[in-house]
Amino acid sequence: MNNKPKYHLFKNTQYALEGFVHAFKTESSFKLELLAFVFILPLIFLFDFTVNQQAILICTAFLVLIVELLNSAIENVVDLVTKEIHPLAKSAKDIGATAVMFSISLHLICWGLFLI
Repeated sequence: MNNKPKYHLFKNTQYALEGFVHAFKTESSFKLELLAFVFILPLIFLFDFTVNQQAILICTAFLVLIVELLNSAIENVVDLVTKEIHPLAKSAKDIGATAVMFSISLHLICWGLFLI
């Protein structure tokens, strides 16, 4: 059984935008990180960073958002599979949260190194 529809650029873009809107409406962590991103982005250009440093900070800021979206997707799938407290469900959610923490740590480390 193939559950994969044909590829259509505009339809797939619509799905992506629907995912973004859903995450924004339902995921408080994503909202906070997106708000931080909106404030951090102009700061990257206000400081006297090289173009390479700016690129790294922009990439790591986007990485935080990407990892948070993936973590939310993992949490949704786990919740779809089981509502029970199960060690593997907890482990999947905890590992996703760790990935978010690591991406935020990487971004903060880059800021720290560039400001020194």
